[in-house]
Amino acid sequence: MAPKYKRKKQAQNKSNSKGNSKQIYIIIGVLAIVAIIIAGAYFIGGFNANNDDKEMTTPTTAPNPTPATENTKVLLQTSMGDITIQLFDNKPITTQNFLKLVALGKYDNTVFHRVLQDFMIQGGVLNKNGALIDNNWATIKDEIGSYNHNYQYTIAMAKTNDPNSATTSFFINAEDNSEIVYTSGDRFDDIYTAFGKVIEGQDVVDAISKVQVTKNSQGETSQPTQTITLISAKIIS
Repeated sequence: MAPKYKRKKQAQNKSNSKGNSKQIYIIIGVLAIVAIIIAGAYFIGGFNANNDDKEMTTPTTAPNPTPATENTKVLLQTSMGDITIQLFDNKPITTQNFLKLVALGKYDNTVFHRVLQDFMIQGGVLNKNGALIDNNWATIKDEIGSYNHNYQYTIAMAKTNDPNSATTSFFINAEDNSEIVYTSGDRFDDIYTAFGKVIEGQDVVDAISKVQVTKNSQGETSQPTQTITLISAKIIS
């Protein structure tokens, strides 16, 4: 009888072995499914996290402003050559003020009255007495905003020390003046609204900025010894 018992025990062991193997396969299958789910969640989460990082990242430098429109360009015809200005879209008050002055012919036959080498050239004073502010033209609000940089060859509005005091006078930056900080702590870019850039005629700006100058009535050595005429300003294309 012993052999029968032995064979029965072996059969039970074989059956138990099959059962254990089946359980192992089930466990392995479950673990594999869990691993796939975890891997998928990690991939999706990581992908979203990367996207979130990209959306939240703040650029270290602001992008160049786009023109007001493709057609908003102003041609300044001067006695030393032509300068073409393209206006920015993020300074609507300033650009509209400038375009109105151009359309009315206010800048025609005026002069660049102030030149500071390696700094700027200035024009647009309409008063005969040379005052910076034209009392016959309303002042406009400063438009400093989050993007306002007086880079080389940008055009900006001149003004007094008072906020919102610009009228008709403008200047073109002959150098990058965006990093200027006054002894008072005021930054140049926090004072003067840059509303466009020279896209043609940079060499003319350079030439004007290098003319000989003498002292003006305020004792500043910035008055050109030769007359530099702004023959006409007109909206083009």
